[in-house]
Amino acid sequence: MKGFALLGCWLGLVLFPTPAVQAQTMTRFPALTTQVDTLSIHAATDLYALEPLIRDFQQLSPGTLVEIVEYVTNDLFSTAARICADGGSLGDVLLSSSVDQLVKLANDGCAQRIEGADLARAPRWANWRDEVFGFTFEPIVMVYNRDNVSAADVPRTHLELAELLRRDADRYRGRVGTYDVRLSGIGYLLAFNDARQTTTTYGRLLESLGRAQVVVRCCTSQILDEVAAGRLLIGYNMLGSYAYERVRRGQPIGIVMPADYTLVLSRGAMVPVRAPNPNLATRFVNYLLSERGQSVGKSQSFFFGLDGSTPPGIEGPDVVTSGIARPITVDPTLLAVQDAARRKRFLEDWSQSMIQNAP
Repeated sequence: MKGFALLGCWLGLVLFPTPAVQAQTMTRFPALTTQVDTLSIHAATDLYALEPLIRDFQQLSPGTLVEIVEYVTNDLFSTAARICADGGSLGDVLLSSSVDQLVKLANDGCAQRIEGADLARAPRWANWRDEVFGFTFEPIVMVYNRDNVSAADVPRTHLELAELLRRDADRYRGRVGTYDVRLSGIGYLLAFNDARQTTTTYGRLLESLGRAQVVVRCCTSQILDEVAAGRLLIGYNMLGSYAYERVRRGQPIGIVMPADYTLVLSRGAMVPVRAPNPNLATRFVNYLLSERGQSVGKSQSFFFGLDGSTPPGIEGPDVVTSGIARPITVDPTLLAVQDAARRKRFLEDWSQSMIQNAP
């Protein structure tokens, strides 16, 4: 899994199977002093981003051993739903970029209400019933390989990307990447919200991506790897924080906030209804939203502030002052995203345009 090179040998890695999903990886952060408790986190979040937050939380709670189990979004959701239905709990805290899946779990009675002074820092659009809290500000961006895409070709809007793929089809055929929404919960959530912004633009973009033989992957990291290596020239609908982490590493990746609209996601946190350590879990979620936790997150983990502030070097308008931000609101409207019949129709239409109609 990603990010393990950042961790010292003092971390224990354990591979174990879980029913109906691929083997997951558990990473243990030992307590800094005599162990008094254990916090179990199940997350669809890259470990490198969580590591600084875990280490800092342990400075406040030195007797806590922290276990993190990593998933892709769909596997985390299906595992948590199954265990909840069976009367159990998947750890103490769930973290996921697919907030629609967390809202579905909460709606099905799998979350508990939590309290704390720091939870009020979550934006109104990123708190549902005090059960699901957004703790990051994630603009959804386009990325490109700076060494191989000229300034004239860099798309600034969704429509410009569609037109570029039509205009220069030979150059970009098989060299644009995005999520496989059939496999990726976050990819499906973003595509669903794209379709709600402007039907005409989304239809044209979908058609252009299909004709360009778009490369689909399960995860942001895979697409960013290929863009950085030059195998792909453009990545569409990428998480801004993950892309910026690559820029900090010196990879030749440019990041564009689309000027027509920029979807904004808040990565979600939830405490399962039967969490073994609910008080410890509540303290951790409060920490994520605290001034201290937000400062660590902005400087070392996710780089974009919960107030919409952005790191240097991002191309495009300011996401807040320009009015281009389109937050994916953490509320009951996300249940429509998880409606089985609607999801089936959406995936069929997406597959028809993106896969079956590709030349």
